[in-house]
Amino acid sequence: MQPDGPLRILHCFRSPVGGIFRHVRDLAEQHSRLGHQVGIICDSSTGGAHEDKLFEHIMPFLSLGLTRLRIDRAISLRDIPALTGSYKQIKELQPDVLHGHGAKGGVVARLVGSALRVKRYRVARFYSPHGGSLHFSRRTAAGQIVLRIERQLERLTDGLCFVCDYERETYSKKVGIPRCDAERIYNGIGEQDFQLVPVAPDAVDFIYVGMLRDLKGPDVFIEAFAKAERIVGRPLTGLIIGDGPDQAKYQRLLETKGLGRRVGILPAMPIHEAFAKSAILVVPSRAEAMPYIVLEAIGAGKTVIASRVGGVPEILGRNSKALVPPGDPTELANAMAHAITVPGWSDGVIPNRELFLQKFATTTMAKDLEAFYRRKLFTR
Repeated sequence: MQPDGPLRILHCFRSPVGGIFRHVRDLAEQHSRLGHQVGIICDSSTGGAHEDKLFEHIMPFLSLGLTRLRIDRAISLRDIPALTGSYKQIKELQPDVLHGHGAKGGVVARLVGSALRVKRYRVARFYSPHGGSLHFSRRTAAGQIVLRIERQLERLTDGLCFVCDYERETYSKKVGIPRCDAERIYNGIGEQDFQLVPVAPDAVDFIYVGMLRDLKGPDVFIEAFAKAERIVGRPLTGLIIGDGPDQAKYQRLLETKGLGRRVGILPAMPIHEAFAKSAILVVPSRAEAMPYIVLEAIGAGKTVIASRVGGVPEILGRNSKALVPPGDPTELANAMAHAITVPGWSDGVIPNRELFLQKFATTTMAKDLEAFYRRKLFTR
């Protein structure tokens, strides 16, 4: 391995859905194009047909292959075979860089990487929280345990990679000021994502796109939608697009609110297909790190209304009128009503496209991360 030669990079994460999966796919493609060898280790029990298609697209860039093992969300005894299986596969692949994403991916990368280093194998261990354990509160017993584990795992970490300033600040408040090297490297989107997506003839007023779980706020979207109808004084139309464990609950909520015929639920689909279904995207998350859906929507020329959480203000601008308090359907409804009734409301919502692309580009993200990898590999 030469200081300027190709690297063997292995990404470890749990669930191949959502923003983490998008982040890793982008890194794998960009680093492969730069001449590096890349592989993925992730959970085998999550994801569906949509994710299978995404894996098919990324496979030509995975010269180190795709390994799928059972990795549960909750801590359990099944973590033992997940760790032992990961260790065997990682040892065989001989990576220069082990990069864990999310809480479980971070544990795998750092524990396995450290076990390899005991045997004098040179591998750099990186960790990106992507929210993950940082969603826990220090005021709960579970939060205290998880955040203390994060602090102890710093001893096994060569580099922390934060995807936004908010994530870095949250880590410092909840876990502590990093005692290892740390960098903020923004998520990015590619040229293919920076194409305007026109709305289809059957477009609806609002869409929600994302995982169907309470953390992402589909229930807040439904409550706000009903309130927005009352504000504007007429029926509206909407779509909830995504997969997740709480779909049946949201369907029942729609029926309870009398919205079953005006708000549909569709499975996850290619993002540009989803964006064609409305000019306005609502992102009502209760917590986020640096959500790709907001970056993608801006790249596609959509109006975005979002909760003021995580790194979203770093994307839209801290004083954007499109930001609302998390978990507040009344404020969200007001913003939705303004977006659809006030002429020119969206003009101050979408950031300047040229400046946005310079700041949030996949090429910039991949090159900055490559430089971080090399610095930790060759200056130790």
